[in-house]
Amino acid sequence: MALALGFAAFFATLLGGLFALRYRDKLHLILGFSSGAVLGVALFDLLPESLDLTDGTHSSATITLVVAVGFFAFMLLSRVLLLHPEHDEEDGAPHHEHADPRLGSVSAASLSLHSFLDGVGIGLAFQVSTAVGVIVAVAVLAHDFSDGINTVTVILRSRGRGLSAAKWLLLDAVAPVLGVASTFFFTLTDAQLGILLSLFCGFFLYLGASDLLPESHHRHPKALTGVMNILGAAVIWVAVHFAAL
Repeated sequence: MALALGFAAFFATLLGGLFALRYRDKLHLILGFSSGAVLGVALFDLLPESLDLTDGTHSSATITLVVAVGFFAFMLLSRVLLLHPEHDEEDGAPHHEHADPRLGSVSAASLSLHSFLDGVGIGLAFQVSTAVGVIVAVAVLAHDFSDGINTVTVILRSRGRGLSAAKWLLLDAVAPVLGVASTFFFTLTDAQLGILLSLFCGFFLYLGASDLLPESHHRHPKALTGVMNILGAAVIWVAVHFAAL
């Protein structure tokens, strides 16, 4: 099942890239739901699960510290590797509008690396339980859809061509499948899994709150976008609640 969901992430990434090329006017609703879903996974699934897995081995203070490390580590990775183009404050144009195509390639490569780690996250979550694996996969699918959008965007904004964007999109789509497959070759203890889940919790908190959420409202700051944010989180809460029954 983990590998099947890895292939689902492959198609989600491709779909995101194609969506970026054809239906830009509807992206705010998709990103709005995705941001709520990613935050819901972090708050309603990963954090409680990591606390349960490390009960008796690590304190709650240690777990929240690891969450913070994950949050700020992903922030630095995003800023240093330019995962998401910044916009000019005066005219709203991307700073990288006239950048060298190699800069777009570096950004796309970093997105592909992150997609590989997403796949690793799915595989490790299935080592905890099928329910946790499915919930994490839902968040990864939402994120990989956004990754497909971002991969196409960073290439085209850096004066890259459509063919180059398609090649990077394909690499980004394959990456989570490889990430899932890599977890077939090692296992972790409950305490180690708990630490890793808390680290991914920090990743997802940054991704949802500092990336997907602002991006969804930047694209179309309407009340409906906010409703989609809440709906995304609510769907995850319901899924986690029924998975625990």
